[in-house]
Amino acid sequence: MEALGPIGIFLFVLFLLLGSGVWVGLALLGVAFVGMALFTSRPPGDAMITTIWTASSSWTLTALPLFIWMGEILYRTRLSADMFRGLSPWMARLPGGLVHTNIVGCAVFAAVSGSSAATLTTVGKMSIPELRRRQYPEQMIIGTLAGAATLGLMIPPSLTLIVYGVTINESIRELFLAGVLPGLVLALMFMAYVALASKFSRNFNPDPEPPMSFMDKVRNSRFLIPVILLILLVIGSMYGGWATATEAAAFGVLGSLLLAATQRSLNWSTFTESLMGATRTSAMIALILAGAAFLSLSMGFTGLPRALADYIGSMDLSRFELLLALLVFYIVLGCFLDGISSVVLTMAVVEPMIREAGIDVIWFGIFVVVAVEMAQITPPIGFNLFVLQGMTDHEMGYIAKAAIPMFLIMVLMVFVLIAVPELATWLPENMRSRPG
Repeated sequence: MEALGPIGIFLFVLFLLLGSGVWVGLALLGVAFVGMALFTSRPPGDAMITTIWTASSSWTLTALPLFIWMGEILYRTRLSADMFRGLSPWMARLPGGLVHTNIVGCAVFAAVSGSSAATLTTVGKMSIPELRRRQYPEQMIIGTLAGAATLGLMIPPSLTLIVYGVTINESIRELFLAGVLPGLVLALMFMAYVALASKFSRNFNPDPEPPMSFMDKVRNSRFLIPVILLILLVIGSMYGGWATATEAAAFGVLGSLLLAATQRSLNWSTFTESLMGATRTSAMIALILAGAAFLSLSMGFTGLPRALADYIGSMDLSRFELLLALLVFYIVLGCFLDGISSVVLTMAVVEPMIREAGIDVIWFGIFVVVAVEMAQITPPIGFNLFVLQGMTDHEMGYIAKAAIPMFLIMVLMVFVLIAVPELATWLPENMRSRPG
């Protein structure tokens, strides 16, 4: 295990830089530079320049800023209000009532956003006041919104899946297809929890909704038409094999601009705001990816990833035991890092490990996404908790407590994925023969 010697220095430098407040991307570059300087004879400057250029010039990566821009444009439309008006008549009679609009609304917006934070903000800014006005329990409103917003990480187009696919050089289209069924199953599990909790909770006494005829419900559904058309354009073009992920992202941007224009929410100010918002987010993620690529190269020279993979292999862990260990690892890591950082930071070590164990890398992508979804609602760095704190003025502890049931449902979802891997592999395998 001589190759494991550098791991202490890698970790020391990483935590030193992160603890000092350096950006994650720069911290990764710093750790990699130190590793190259200390443990290899290759000039670290030349290696860094070459690696950053290679990582940043990937055509597949083009989908990332496009999907981010699409979400930024939609965030500035009245899409959330229209979704609530279209969904609420159908949700009102379900056990749990309009709380289901949090979950279904997040699932719908996730299919055109790709970002957990954008999903949470867009759906929450409309649903929280409406549900409060109808006297729904505050903890259920907050908890379901925190949990359901994480569907933006799984239901395509998912930014985390794009980053995972670019990091391990796998098909973004197949990863998107793999996320569809698990995302829908997780949404249904959230809805089942709401239905059961509403039956057994003593505090669940919302104001009843006025009766509405079937035709009135149908008429209200017209507000869902724009977002459904946008989902069909983005996801349908990939599912049908007519477009790659990058081309579908371009279609999505054009569709969202058209939607914003028809809603009269598109002007020069909102256009530039959406463009600058997408640029800032994309630059942040690109810097993290560049740092992770250089760190992977540096660690590869030390032989650390392969040594760790061999060491894990020598422990004779079963597939289930390995996945359980990785689940705990990602949950702990998620307490301190955001999801994208967790993925890019660990793939250099984890990828050889899972390939050695014979685990399907497309399936593992969905496993990782569920694990980092939990990171969005676990303190102290759970990003969804911070967003909700800003929207509701509740204490962080209150919001984290409200999100605990959703966290446990995600843990259950991991075991469902392990027991029924076809949830993630069936669509990609059946669509693999199609062009695109």
